[in-house]
Amino acid sequence: MEVNGKIKWIDETKTYGSNGFRKREVVVTTEEQYPQHILIEFIQDKCDLLNTHQVGQSVKIGINIKGREWVNPQGETKYFNSVQGWRIDASEGAVPTEMPPIPPATAFEPAEGDPNQVEDDLPF
Repeated sequence: MEVNGKIKWIDETKTYGSNGFRKREVVVTTEEQYPQHILIEFIQDKCDLLNTHQVGQSVKIGINIKGREWVNPQGETKYFNSVQGWRIDASEGAVPTEMPPIPPATAFEPAEGDPNQVEDDLPF
């Protein structure tokens, strides 16, 4: 599955437990009639995928929906869902990075020959 939208928020990478479990969250706002703010978590080595993206950028994120069951101390069964990202790409409509400046006209050498001469190089 995929989620398309603009990045609204990117959290820092957080580490949990003694074995170094890593998690990083991002919120993407969908661009539809009723925009949704979707929280997507990236875990372990996938956390680093967010390093090259920034707030406001249009992205397409490959996701998996995970569900789990938990029984609380009172014996009640609860269910939880999470949305985990495994890929993130800039969308087609994304704003390109800054273009290099165009050099001034004085940076170019003038053309050879007479500028008033019309060259007839048509083959017919």
